[in-house]
Amino acid sequence: MSKKEDKLQPKEIKKTVTKESKEALDNLKEKANEIKEVTSEKVAEFKEDATKAFDVAKEKINETFSDENMDKVKEKLGEYSNEAKEKVSEFAEDAEEMFDDVKEKASEFASEAAENLADLAEEAKEEIKEATTKTKGFFQRLFGK
Repeated sequence: MSKKEDKLQPKEIKKTVTKESKEALDNLKEKANEIKEVTSEKVAEFKEDATKAFDVAKEKINETFSDENMDKVKEKLGEYSNEAKEKVSEFAEDAEEMFDDVKEKASEFASEAAENLADLAEEAKEEIKEATTKTKGFFQRLFGK
């Protein structure tokens, strides 16, 4: 290589590097702009979808809490309340019948127990009388009176 070529070479390298750097920078700018455009489109789509979803949700909430639906809810609550009252009334009637049955059975049991106690007391009285007589006889024979 000649001295002239050596001196020219760094200039050409500089030009080449500068040109390549400019091209790379231009490519990066172009890609960044493409990404920006795609992102902007996606954000706009998302915003539109979110707005639609919000509007639908708002309609559903308004529909749910409309006077007509609230009246339906009150009506259903009234029905359920009446059904519950009926069930409680039936339960109270059943409980009263069961209580009457238990009361009757307890009364019968008490009557039978009283009869059995009277019989038991009579038998005990006779047993005591017999034991007393036997004991008297035993002591009289024992002591000779």
